[in-house]
Amino acid sequence: MGIDKRAEATAKDVQGKAQEAWGDLTDDPKLELEGKAKQVEASAEHKKEDLKDQAHRTIDNV
Repeated sequence: MGIDKRAEATAKDVQGKAQEAWGDLTDDPKLELEGKAKQVEASAEHKKEDLKDQAHRTIDNV
């Protein structure tokens, strides 16, 4: 369940890591922070999907 959302979140995480690394390489702190923010957003999306999956499993077991 939510495999599309998980794939999008994973892509956003990878993009954020690349952006952070590029910002570090080019000494651009704004770019680094934007990359870190994307990673945090991706992590939150993964957590949301985890909670949704857990809720569905709980409902199925009732």
